[in-house]
Amino acid sequence: MNKLYLLVLLLPFCSNCLLAQSVPAWAYGADQRDQSFGFSFSYVSSYYKISKNANWRKPFVDNDGNKLTDSLRSIGSPNSQGFAVGFLSRFRLTEHLEARITPSLVFADRDLDYTYDTPSQNVSKAVQATMFDIPLLLKLKSDRIGDFRGYLLGGVKYSQAIGKGKSDEGNSLLDKQIKNISGITSYEAGIGCDIYFEYFKLSPEIKLSNSFGNVLVHENQPFANPINKLSLHTFMFSLYFE
Repeated sequence: MNKLYLLVLLLPFCSNCLLAQSVPAWAYGADQRDQSFGFSFSYVSSYYKISKNANWRKPFVDNDGNKLTDSLRSIGSPNSQGFAVGFLSRFRLTEHLEARITPSLVFADRDLDYTYDTPSQNVSKAVQATMFDIPLLLKLKSDRIGDFRGYLLGGVKYSQAIGKGKSDEGNSLLDKQIKNISGITSYEAGIGCDIYFEYFKLSPEIKLSNSFGNVLVHENQPFANPINKLSLHTFMFSLYFE
């Protein structure tokens, strides 16, 4: 029984010794350097916010007076999935503030669904795009607690389409595709956390971005005519390794 009492008395001192010897993960001191680099993998989900013209339901009639479509019932844009791979350049400004440039290659098509009074005319149009994103962001970090710290970030992003995509020149009006402008500017906001390991830092992150202005290329064809404006909304879940 005396040995049991002695063990209970010694446990707190042993625990304090063990805690005193524990060292937080260093991640090669990434936060202490003025500049560091990394890479990222991202899941991407995007859709369009659609602003329709006043007469968007009106059937489309070509220049010869031929009625090509029935009256529209709805235009929608479902969430479309994709992925991105990128790099990270981090610039330390203060203990709790840094600037980040995270260029990435994004593979994510978007869809527009058209529903007509005649169901056989219903169609989905894919906007095929491979984009090169260049976000410039500010990251506001909390104090580090052990091997963890949270952060908020915000900034702007420029997205440039790569390649011309599949041409629809010479196609009939009913086979025309929806086109976007080649350069899109957006604002971004997000939240994440830094998790420190011995040799690297892992940062799971969620970002939302919304485009400025209109991304639609207006054309006199059945699928662009009903639309006044398209705005691109994107959700990204990323893993950064630094």
